Amino acid sequence: MNILVTGSQGQLGKEILKIFKTGRAEIGPICEEYKNYKIFETDIKELDICNLGSVRNFCCDNKINLIINCAAFTNVDGCETERESAFKVNVIGPRNLAIVSSELDLKLIHVSTDYVFSGESKTPYLESDICSPRSVYGSTKYLGEIYVRDFCDKYFIVRTSWLYGYIGKNFVKTIIKLASEKDEIKVVNDQRGNPTNANDLAYHILKIAQTDDYGIYHCTGEGECTWFEFATEIVRLSGLDCKVLPCSSSEFPSPVKRPAYSSLENMMLKVTVGNEMRDWKVALAEYIKNLKNFRN
Repeated sequence: MNILVTGSQGQLGKEILKIFKTGRAEIGPICEEYKNYKIFETDIKELDICNLGSVRNFCCDNKINLIINCAAFTNVDGCETERESAFKVNVIGPRNLAIVSSELDLKLIHVSTDYVFSGESKTPYLESDICSPRSVYGSTKYLGEIYVRDFCDKYFIVRTSWLYGYIGKNFVKTIIKLASEKDEIKVVNDQRGNPTNANDLAYHILKIAQTDDYGIYHCTGEGECTWFEFATEIVRLSGLDCKVLPCSSSEFPSPVKRPAYSSLENMMLKVTVGNEMRDWKVALAEYIKNLKNFRN
């Protein structure tokens, strides 16, 4: 089997490649069959998913059987000012991948986000809950989901949130850096969600790819917290002498109103392949212990 991973230079793409090559994640080993598979790692330089012809030619030439789409315009504020770029990557890209997947009878895994919801719930969102995005980022990601469903039969849409990985920038690294430089930092305490370790997410993506349990999945770390609680745990685990103070979102103005509550429940995982996502504190502790082995 030949697997195409788009957005392979991002946090999630890098984790998928690492797990594929080593045969195991922090949770445990992946399916033995992956040893016989070939992976094609691409980013914008190797494949422009916004060009339908390019996607079709690449998949035909390399006899692709499965596409894992990690490519996305994820800068939430940037999406508001660069709407055309956000639309191309988050909407047209997934549409093209879905069209080619249908034409060539491929499986497609498309990674999405908690931002497809309004953030006004009081309980964790299920896969069956109505989407109502409140930003350009959320709206384009939701339309990308719609096109995947419309144009492809063999699809897995995997929504995640508050993602952090070993390669690239993320909230955990930012907090460690700030806490290393300052005596105290302020972090918002009125937004609640699920921190998600990219290694855990990558493991589950490769797990569901082995099945025919198509549909929409939520895949986030177990348990929920605020950004303030997340930051407090990061500082504690890092052994840094920095005070973390709670504050409101109004103290950090943004062009986009962040969801006040965007926790997701991993119901589809529970009733199909099994939910092995770790508690967010357990996954974070392992991440910080291992982070010293990575330069960036």
